[in-house]
Amino acid sequence: MSAAGSEEPQRIVDPLVMRDVLGHFASGVTVLTADTADGPIGFTCQSFSSLSLEPPLVAFAPARSSRTWARLRDLGRFCINVLAEGQDAVSQNFARSVPDKFAGVPWTPSPHGSPVLDDVVAWIDGELWAEYDGGDHTIVVARVLDLGASSDRRPLLFHRGSYELLHRAEG
Repeated sequence: MSAAGSEEPQRIVDPLVMRDVLGHFASGVTVLTADTADGPIGFTCQSFSSLSLEPPLVAFAPARSSRTWARLRDLGRFCINVLAEGQDAVSQNFARSVPDKFAGVPWTPSPHGSPVLDDVVAWIDGELWAEYDGGDHTIVVARVLDLGASSDRRPLLFHRGSYELLHRAEG
C-alpha cells in the first residue's frame, strides 16, 4: 500500500530519468517578453498552460535561476508569445544568455506595450497575479489583459528533446 502518510520508504527519482520520461509529453514553446527603458528582454519558457476562464488566468514556470524572469517580475507586465512551426531558431536564441536576444527578431508592441514577435501562433498580454514555490522553478500565475491568435499558423512543438511538427490526419 502506498498512500500518502504510509510507512513505505520513498523511492528516489533520478532527475535524468524524470526528464526523459516527462519528455514524452509534447508541449508548445513560448517566449515571454517585455519592453524596458534599456530595450526589450525575453526568455524561452516551455512550461505554459491555460488556467482559468473566470478570471482569465494562465500559468507558466520559469527556472528559479532565470535572471530575465526576475526583471520581468519587477516590471509586472509581459507578453507570452506562442511560437509557430519554423521558429526553432527563435526558441533557441531566447533560451541562451546573450546580450541582445532581439537582434534580427522583428516584433511589434502589444496593446500594453510588450513585444509581440512576428509570425507567432498566438500572444497573451499578462500581468503578474501570483507566484508559488515550484522546487527549482517558480509557478507563476498571470492575469490575461489581452490576447490574439493567427489561425493560419501551426504551433512549434517540443517532444523528447527536439522540435517536432504537428501532422494532420489525411481523410
